Amino acid sequence: MLAALPLAEPDPLWALISAFRDDRRADKIDLVVGVYRDASGQTPVMRAVQQAETRLASVAASKSYRALSGNAAFNDGISRLLLGKDNEALDRQCTIQTVGGTGALRVLADFIALVSPAAMIWNTDPGYINHRPIMRAAGLGVKSFRWQDNGTGLDIDAAIADLANARTGDVVILHGCCHNPTGIDPSTEEWRRLAALCKDRGLIPLIDMAYQGFGDGVEEDARGLRHFAAELDTVLVAASCSKNMGLYCERTGAAMVIAANSGPLANIRATLERITRANYSMPPEHGAAIAACLFENPNTWLAELEESRQRVTTIRGNLADALADCGAPEKFQALRRQKGMFSLLPLDQRQMSRLREEFGVYGTANGRINIAGLLPDGVDRLAAALKAVSGAPSLARPVRASA
Repeated sequence: MLAALPLAEPDPLWALISAFRDDRRADKIDLVVGVYRDASGQTPVMRAVQQAETRLASVAASKSYRALSGNAAFNDGISRLLLGKDNEALDRQCTIQTVGGTGALRVLADFIALVSPAAMIWNTDPGYINHRPIMRAAGLGVKSFRWQDNGTGLDIDAAIADLANARTGDVVILHGCCHNPTGIDPSTEEWRRLAALCKDRGLIPLIDMAYQGFGDGVEEDARGLRHFAAELDTVLVAASCSKNMGLYCERTGAAMVIAANSGPLANIRATLERITRANYSMPPEHGAAIAACLFENPNTWLAELEESRQRVTTIRGNLADALADCGAPEKFQALRRQKGMFSLLPLDQRQMSRLREEFGVYGTANGRINIAGLLPDGVDRLAAALKAVSGAPSLARPVRASA
């Protein structure tokens, strides 16, 4: 059996992480790993999470098996976070806890393959590196539609033109906020156009909510999803608590199916549970129990999340300012209007290699960088490196006028 095992290519992202660790330069910059970092370069445990863990430890609840759907209080809390406390769609949705956001995506992929195996999955190009492999692993076909900047924001006309080729019953993956890797988010009107397209053509949206709270705010980041829930009979949602609660290694996520009414919910739940039973049986309890505590008393958590969002927004603005000041090409100013932790630099693979080899700046081969990985003292150096590899002429840094 093992003699027939095909040679597996190493994951390119983890290969870059290893290369960064082996780099001996003291001033190297890691913009690869997709985790939030504070001003000291650490990925902190939130104070609210620490308080919840202390509370859970004092209760010392049984470690016995739980339900296949996971922690019920967590499922209720995250459904309200996603849809809003008084949304009528809460009465026609089924949410189960999953093994992180990645687990949610795979559960939903298996759900699609079971109920609509001929459905084509439409994925943004560029898109999250793991969307395509997850869908293909479930036996689904994948096509792409353009997700690009037109100089002022999302080129919505290009996206809609490509999706005109989708057939009734096909599934469209959309990032609920903070698009990974581009940072390009739709405006309110563009969300409406996308929802109208799905409704008119009978397409099923699968909305990946991995970064709620890191764009414009917790409520604001859910506006696209909530509009889809109001306008369409069927919406699929994958959610993660990795970023907005810092529960990365706890693998805490959720899969939601919104239906036209409450009638099919029991069968939807039974189907989702059958899928998880044949995979990992039931999700881990600890992270979900923490999240349930945060949902119950959210003030400290939401305040900390807002601090993190503001830090990322400030770093993004500071980098855009530094790029403008050092004479980098205007195309880099798209960084200023993008949202969340990630952006896609307007550089090709050769330029990204040069950035790494000459300047010790690590991003992915396609140009994705994690803005949250940039420390304050690295902003000017990164801007200078980006200007250098972009081939821009050298300009003296002007003195910025005081506000």
